[in-house]
Amino acid sequence: MSDADRKKDQPTDPRGGYFSGSFPEQVQEQPGLTAPMDPAPDHGEESYRGSGALTGKAALITGGDSGIGKAVAIAFAREGADVAISYLPEEEADAQDTAAWIRKAGREVLLLPGDGRSENFATGVIEDTLAAFGRLDVLVLNAAYQKYRDSFESLPTEEFDRVFQTNLYSLLWTARAAVPHLKAGASIITTASIQAFDPSPALIDYAMTKAAQVAFTKALAQELGPKGIRVNAVAPGPIWTPLIPATAWPDKLPSFGQDTPLQRAGQPAELASAYVLLASDHGSYISGAVLPVTGGRGL
Repeated sequence: MSDADRKKDQPTDPRGGYFSGSFPEQVQEQPGLTAPMDPAPDHGEESYRGSGALTGKAALITGGDSGIGKAVAIAFAREGADVAISYLPEEEADAQDTAAWIRKAGREVLLLPGDGRSENFATGVIEDTLAAFGRLDVLVLNAAYQKYRDSFESLPTEEFDRVFQTNLYSLLWTARAAVPHLKAGASIITTASIQAFDPSPALIDYAMTKAAQVAFTKALAQELGPKGIRVNAVAPGPIWTPLIPATAWPDKLPSFGQDTPLQRAGQPAELASAYVLLASDHGSYISGAVLPVTGGRGL
């Protein structure tokens, strides 16, 4: 065996392979975009390889324009699924780039700009997806909003409302509209967070919604299991997405993710396979689960 072959056989050190340094201080206005981020996040554009795990399926990903949602959209398309993504109109540039990667994979894409805080929009994306693809097999409830809080006593009510409307109300509305159209074999996946289990005081309202999403996932899994519909969640740790510089905590970025056992933040690409597992028949006996992708931090 040559030295090159021996090197290929060596397992990848999880501390490396992705950006592992300190992130420069930077701030974006909400909702945040990919282009200004330094360094650029990795969504698996050049690395994800599909195996046909979702061939013939149709998926809807809320917040699918960037970050985790973008990585999942690319992976789903390369696994054979047609993909609809919803996103805020301000995120059109990111959505168009994600759409280009889906089309490059040879799949159909549906772009759904709007604000999930509107019940009409949050339910309408289900109707639009069904009209475009004729079916809905995978629903990924990923859209989220967070903001740094100086203290609990200074948390504005309007901001509290915005977090809950984005992270919980829209999730409930979209899922409720989807359920009557899901058939046995379908999958619902929620993007929860390590914050549901290990909350930061500076993200108290966000953490509250993520804990509620875990309860939603476990309760709905019990209701829909007898119908052959699986419901699960992924709980990311610190992941480098536009949401992070848009959280308005620039002094936190140099140490972002450094407190994990793997000593770095994760990249969106590192979550894609978790969603594929839960969406596909590979995860056929997984329901009511919360899958941690946290760099080693425990739930």
